[in-house]
Amino acid sequence: MSATGAAKALTPPDIAARKGKMPLVCLTAYTTPIAKLVDDHCDVVLVGDSVGMVLHGLPSTVGVTLEMMIMHGKAVRRGLEKAVMVVDMPFGSYEESPEQAFRNAVRLMAETGCSAIKLEGGESIAGTIRFLAMRGVPVMGHVGLTPQAVNTFGGYRVQGRGEDAEHIVRDAITVSEAGAFAVVLEKIPEALARQITQEVAIPTIGIGASPACDGQILVVDDMLGLFGTFRPKFVKRYAELAGTAEAAIATYASEVRERRFPAVEHVFGDVPRPVNGGEAA
Repeated sequence: MSATGAAKALTPPDIAARKGKMPLVCLTAYTTPIAKLVDDHCDVVLVGDSVGMVLHGLPSTVGVTLEMMIMHGKAVRRGLEKAVMVVDMPFGSYEESPEQAFRNAVRLMAETGCSAIKLEGGESIAGTIRFLAMRGVPVMGHVGLTPQAVNTFGGYRVQGRGEDAEHIVRDAITVSEAGAFAVVLEKIPEALARQITQEVAIPTIGIGASPACDGQILVVDDMLGLFGTFRPKFVKRYAELAGTAEAAIATYASEVRERRFPAVEHVFGDVPRPVNGGEAA
């Protein structure tokens, strides 16, 4: 990125300063073309470990590797100029110790050019967040439903109902006090997300949480209607691109079988013919 582009790009402190102000717009991206599409519209672009399910067909995010995150992070970096790029630390890359987390976070940042990393967990990971933040690694937290712990939760159920609510509040406050610049609240009751947003000093970014959060995030393939394996209640489909794509593919297949594609305008003759104002084809 040029020095001019870097000067215009948002930073983690810019995101932290948005607490209680204009809501933050956040989406995931895993490829350069999608990154280019979302950059003008988003404040934060997350290279989420959801890539394992969305693009690689994995049953959960547990099987995602650091190498996968680096590969997709590099691709997304090429498509961004403005938005803050955050990359998920995958399962097993940070839980062992703060030192392990630091080594892998540094590798992610150095090889992808991301501005920050995201960790799942609350009180149990606070020491690691503090360790990273003190060493120059901006951290976004993630509490509530943490998909990397799906085997512990027994599925993708709503978290924070009943007696568990206070635990989620403590997690969010602890993450904030440990030095995270923002925290994702996933799949928790609306009133609880509203309460946490009022009580923590950093921006909250909701996904299946509350409109009162300081920002919202969705998986881009979900909101575009490209990922159809399952559809969470909290997802709003802003398009149904899978159906459009399938119809286009079916039309292409039909035209190939009927020898209607390629047509004369798609093939090359022995003698170049002028097209587009004189260019040879």
